[in-house]
Amino acid sequence: MKTKKLALALAVSTVFGTSYAQQEPAAQEKKDKDFEQIIVTGTPTGTAMRKVDASFAVTNLSAEAIKKLAPKSTADLFKAVPGVWAESSGGVSGANVFVRGFPGGGDAPFLTVQMEGAPLFQPPTLSFLENSTLFRIDETVSFMEALRGGPNPVISNGQPGLTTNFMLKEGGDYTEGTFKYTTSDYDLQRVDAVVSGALADDLYYMIGGYVSSSPGIRDAGFNSEKGHQFTVNITKVLDNGKMNFYSRVTDDHGVWYLPTPLVEGVDNGYTQMGTLTRQGTIQYGPEGTEQAFDFGEGRGWDGSVSGGKIQLEFGDGWQFSDRFNFTKGDANTLGLVPDGAPVRLSEVADNGVSADGAVTGDTYDGDTLVQQVGRWVVLKEIESFTNDLALTKEFDALKWTFGLYTSNFSANDWWSLGNQSYHVIAQGGESLTGIDCNDNADSCGWNYDINSTGDGSTRAFYTAFEYQVSDALTLDLGLRRENHKIEYTVDEGLDGVITKAVQYDEDTTSWTAGVNYMLTDNSGLFFRANDGSKMPYFDDFRDNFGSYSNGDDLIFDIQQYELGYKHAGDNFSFYATSFFNEVESSNVSQPGAPATLSVTEAKGVELDANYTFDFNLNLNLNATVQDTEITKSGDASQIGNEGQRQPGWQLRFTPSYDLELAGGNFLTMYGTVSMVDDRWSDNGNTVVLDGYTKVDLGAYWEVSENLNVRLSVDNLTDKDGLTEGDPRNPAAPNGRFIMPRSVKLSIGYNFF
Repeated sequence: MKTKKLALALAVSTVFGTSYAQQEPAAQEKKDKDFEQIIVTGTPTGTAMRKVDASFAVTNLSAEAIKKLAPKSTADLFKAVPGVWAESSGGVSGANVFVRGFPGGGDAPFLTVQMEGAPLFQPPTLSFLENSTLFRIDETVSFMEALRGGPNPVISNGQPGLTTNFMLKEGGDYTEGTFKYTTSDYDLQRVDAVVSGALADDLYYMIGGYVSSSPGIRDAGFNSEKGHQFTVNITKVLDNGKMNFYSRVTDDHGVWYLPTPLVEGVDNGYTQMGTLTRQGTIQYGPEGTEQAFDFGEGRGWDGSVSGGKIQLEFGDGWQFSDRFNFTKGDANTLGLVPDGAPVRLSEVADNGVSADGAVTGDTYDGDTLVQQVGRWVVLKEIESFTNDLALTKEFDALKWTFGLYTSNFSANDWWSLGNQSYHVIAQGGESLTGIDCNDNADSCGWNYDINSTGDGSTRAFYTAFEYQVSDALTLDLGLRRENHKIEYTVDEGLDGVITKAVQYDEDTTSWTAGVNYMLTDNSGLFFRANDGSKMPYFDDFRDNFGSYSNGDDLIFDIQQYELGYKHAGDNFSFYATSFFNEVESSNVSQPGAPATLSVTEAKGVELDANYTFDFNLNLNLNATVQDTEITKSGDASQIGNEGQRQPGWQLRFTPSYDLELAGGNFLTMYGTVSMVDDRWSDNGNTVVLDGYTKVDLGAYWEVSENLNVRLSVDNLTDKDGLTEGDPRNPAAPNGRFIMPRSVKLSIGYNFF
C-alpha cells in the first residue's frame, strides 16, 4: 500500500497546486517517474487517482511527452492515443477524428476537448467545426489526458466517444519560466514564452503564449499559417483545496489542405492554394451578389475561452467541485475544394484548343490538366457558457456523487458553397478564362448557400456510486438524465425565406456500470458497460430534416462494452482493453445532400505498453486492432460493409534513449515508427486507401542547466500515404496526403 499512498500524495500535490519550484529535486524526480500513473479525467469531481486503479481506459501525456511527439496540430497529438484514428492532414485545424470504430464521414462527432475539465464547446461537431480547432498546444500546457468510453456517457457533456482534457501549468513560490525560438525547413518563425511565480502567499500566476508565422508545410508562396495566443492562469491555494481562474485568447489560422488529384506531378507537397488563387470572388443569393474573399485565411479560430475551477474538501468526507468556462469567437473556413476528376483543357475550353490564365494572362494548351475547384466560404460565430458542479460524499466503503451539468450555446452560420471554376493542376494553379463554366457562374456546378442561426441548451443531472466491496473488488454505477433543447432556423438560398425551422425539446437517460478487481496492488482487471447517446445539434436537423418532420427524435443510441487488464510496475506498464460497441449514426456526402441513417458495430483491442531499462532506454508501444461492420443502413448496398476511413489495425512504436554527457547534462534521442493498415474511402467500400509506414526522429540536447536544443524530423522517408479519398465523390481520383517531410529546430532557455 505504500506505493499507492505515495502516488496519491503526488497526485494531490499536482491537483491542489504544489508547483515544481516548491519541491526538492529528488521529490520532483520521483514525481516525473510516477506522473503517468496519475489521472484526473473520468472521475465526477476531477479528483486524482492512480491510473492502474481506474476501471476505464485512459491515456495521459506529460508536457515532455507532447514535445517528443512534436504534433503539427492539436488533433495530430491524438494519434498517440490507442483506439483513435486522427486525420490531421488538413492543416492547423479542421481535422477528422475517429474513435473505436464509431462511424463518421468527417469532422469529429465523437470527440470532446476540455480545458481544465470543462468542455470548450458543448456540440462536439458542427459542420466545418470540431473541438480541436478551438485549442492550440503551447508551453502553457502541463499535460493531456484522453478517456475513451468508460464513464464518458454520464459525466461532463455526456460524450460517449473520446474526451481529451488539457491541464494548464500553474505557478509556485519561485519565479521560473521558458523562452523558446523555433524555426524549420519551411521557414517557420515561432516564439513561445511562459513565466510563473507568486503574487502573494498561496496566490500564484502563470502567463504565456506564442507568436507564429510560416508559408506552411505545403508551401503556398505566402505566409499561409500565422497566429498568436495568450494565456493567463491564476491559482489560489486554500487550506482545504484550491481554485484557479484562466483566460486564453487565440487568433490562429492556416490554409485548408484538401484532397488533391492523384495524377503525375502531384505529390504530398501539393496545394492548389497560392498567390494566384488566394483571392477570389464568389456569387451568392438570388441576385448573384458578388463578394471577394482571401481564401488564404483557410481554417482557424479567433476567439477566447475564459473560465475556472474550484475544488474543495470538507470534513466528514465531503468534496466539492465546480468547473466552468465561457467560449466566444469566430471559426471560419475558406478554401478551394476539388470537384470531380481532372480533365484535359481541350475537353472544356470554349474553343476546344486553349484558355488563358485569369491572373497572368498566360495561354495554356489543350493538353493541360485542369480540374473544377469550388471557392467555399463558411463564416461561423459561436458562443457557449458551461458549468459542471459536483458534490461527493465518501462513507466507509461507499462514495456517492451528485452533479449538475448545464450548457447554453449558439452558432450563427453564413455559407456559400460551390462557386466552381476550372483551375490548372499545378502548385497554386490559377483559374482560367475562355471556359463557359468559369466565365458564367450559372453554367457550372452547384451552389449551396445558407444563413442560419441556432441556440441550444443542455441540462443534465448525474449521479455516481462507487462501492468498495473488499480491498480488491470495487463496483461503480453512474446515471445521467439530460434535457436537450434546440431552436434553429435556416434560410437556404440567401433569399430571406426560412426553409427549415426547428423547436426541439427531448430528454434522454444514459448509464454506466463497472467492476474493478485488483489482482495485486499494481495490477488488475476491469469490465464496463454503458449506454449513451449522441444528441442532435443544428446541422443534424438540417441534414435530417425529413426524418425530424416525420416525428423522429434524432437521438442516436450508443452501447459499449469494455474488458481490460492493467499492470504498472517500477519500470514497466501494460494496459490492454478489448471493446465492443453498437452505434447509430447519420452521414451526408456533402452539405445539403440527404442523410443516410445506419447502425455500425465495432470490436477490437487496444494495447499500451511501456518498458524502461536500467541503461536509460525506454520503449513504448501502442496499437489498435479493430473490425467494423455496417449492420443496418438506409442504403441497403452498404449493409455488411466495413465502416469508412478507419484502419483495421495501427501501431506506433517509440524508443527513447538518454545519453549522459560530461557535466551532468544529457542528450535524448527518440523516434516513432507508425504503421497503418488499408482503409476504405467510403461506406460503399469502393475505393481502398493503401496502408503506409511513417518514421519520425528527434533529439533533445540539454546544453546547460538553462539552455537546451531540440531537433524534430517528421516523416523522415517522405511517405505519401493517404488519409482520405474524395468524401464528396468517392469515384473521383482525389485524395489527401499525409504531411511531407519537415524538420523543426528549437532553442529554449529556462530560468528559475
